[in-house]
Amino acid sequence: MRNLLIGLVGAAALATTMTFAYAQDKKVNIAVSIPAADHGWTGGVVYHAERAAKLLEAAHPGLKITIKTSPDGASQANALEDLTTQGIDALVTLPHNSDELTDPIRAVKEKGIFVTVVDRALSDPTIQDLYVAGNNPELGRVAGEYLKDTLKTGDVAVIRGLPIVIDEERQKGFDDAIAGSGIKVLDKQFGNWSRDDAFKIMQDYLTKFPKIDAVWCQDDDMAVGVLEAINQAKRTDIKMVIGGAGMKDMIKRVADGDKMTPINVLYPPSMVATAMELTVANFYDQVPVRGKYILDATLVTKDNAKEFYFPDSPF
Repeated sequence: MRNLLIGLVGAAALATTMTFAYAQDKKVNIAVSIPAADHGWTGGVVYHAERAAKLLEAAHPGLKITIKTSPDGASQANALEDLTTQGIDALVTLPHNSDELTDPIRAVKEKGIFVTVVDRALSDPTIQDLYVAGNNPELGRVAGEYLKDTLKTGDVAVIRGLPIVIDEERQKGFDDAIAGSGIKVLDKQFGNWSRDDAFKIMQDYLTKFPKIDAVWCQDDDMAVGVLEAINQAKRTDIKMVIGGAGMKDMIKRVADGDKMTPINVLYPPSMVATAMELTVANFYDQVPVRGKYILDATLVTKDNAKEFYFPDSPF
């Protein structure tokens, strides 16, 4: 009887091992469609996508991940069509913009393909199986709360991102946070997530407004341009520039106690890797991943900045 039990246990273990090996060898093709590295944050997205692809393919021999970067929305729509014709099981995509890419992604979904959307929400969220993003309303709220609590009263200039959903969410979070306070918003302009565009807008603000107490930018790339414009103008009235996303240069400034950048708010580009890992888990680990996965908008201060400083990161 004892030998029989040992034999049964051994057979069960062998069956489990064979099942696991079969699962890992299962053929799955995943396409990753993301913007080209046209600024720091998207550069981080490309870096983390490529890194995650190597790790995931090594862990799953049957897995193939194809990464395609696109310089604009029209190119990304064409890339989605090309990727779909290659016979994919899933799509992980960070759209250039919501409105332009919603219908092309809908066409992918209609072919029975698992769709994971990252960061920039679609105009029709029913298309996606999984949504992974930072907490956009919280990014704005955390920045607004800090300015309200720190300045109490003051004139603030705002530089927004692009006229898309995540920009609206960040702006609403900020506006709600400062509502009823002594913070007055002087102006809001779109900086297109670009440090060059933000530099030009800040130059206009500096000419237009003789007194600015603080500037809030919706991401760190634009904050770099804003700081450069302030330095060139030699303006001393501006007490701080608040950005967001966790760019390593900005985190370093916070860690060093730079008075112009006392805090940062996280919105990590590595979220694309999280999206890829969850998508792969849907096929190999048989775990429920459908729904929304929202990361925290962590407030980074001098006290905790070292936890979020990665000197080898491209962003």
